[in-house]
Amino acid sequence: MKTVTEVKGALSAEPSVKKRKRAGDFFYGVLFASPVLAGYLIFVIIPIAVTLFLSFTEYNVGTTPKFIGLDNYTRLFSGADTFFYPAVRATVYYVGVSVPLGIIISFFVAILLNQRIAGRAVFRGIFYLPVIIPLAASSMVWLWLLQPDFGIVNFALESLHLPTSKWLGEMNSVIPTLILFSFWTLGNTIVIFLAGLQNIPSHLYEAIEIDGGNAFAKLIYVTIPLSSPIIFFNTVIAFINGFQTFVQPAVMTQGGPGTSSLLYVLFLFNEGFKFARMGSASAISMLLFIVIILFTAVIFIFSKTLVHYEGQGGGKK
Repeated sequence: MKTVTEVKGALSAEPSVKKRKRAGDFFYGVLFASPVLAGYLIFVIIPIAVTLFLSFTEYNVGTTPKFIGLDNYTRLFSGADTFFYPAVRATVYYVGVSVPLGIIISFFVAILLNQRIAGRAVFRGIFYLPVIIPLAASSMVWLWLLQPDFGIVNFALESLHLPTSKWLGEMNSVIPTLILFSFWTLGNTIVIFLAGLQNIPSHLYEAIEIDGGNAFAKLIYVTIPLSSPIIFFNTVIAFINGFQTFVQPAVMTQGGPGTSSLLYVLFLFNEGFKFARMGSASAISMLLFIVIILFTAVIFIFSKTLVHYEGQGGGKK
């Protein structure tokens, strides 16, 4: 039998033992996570901090950064840089149209590919195939296909007695053409939607059928609500990727005609690597960083009421 003093001593020692155990768990947790934490620090946090610092400097390649305060940002917003606002307008136009249309098209293509049809696996492969082709190579192929004078697309339209277009060669049609080209690479989004659709319980569709519902009722009351987390995820990723679109305009248009297809990241690339104005390019990249954060935050705020998580009320996590 333990004495009262021994019991009290054991009880008082328990909290300190638990604290030491928690400290040990924390130490080993940090130790095992240190490679990832170090990579995140080196390749994410430090570059962001350096870019933020350089955005307040006049820094051309080969020179020493000179602190100039907010002059880089003032130059952009005042319109002294004549390429800034055209790049913003072109990017807003491109992202504002391509992302919603891309999500809608991907979702309904995924629904079609989820049906029990002959050759379903072949069709899935066909829709995903463009994703594994390098984007620069696809851009070069489509640049040739869309040539106004000798491109196959205009040749086919002429053969069908339909109106042709200058596609990438005209200011009014260049952004719509880039938007159409963006649908060429929707394979990843379609696959993610398809995975989500396959996780919807079949008995929910059967319940709609018993109640006399049609395909539209299944879509509205089952498919869309239960796919809302996947729609939310794909929308966030699509907006982030849309703002960072670079390869297509760089390869196909170089920002032309004029500045009509000068998307923001192409403008950033030209400022930093073509004109070697790294200070100004850093300011441009920080503005893009802030815009992406704000858009993502807004989407997350709306997701609280619009996204339905199975087994939980409303749209709240």
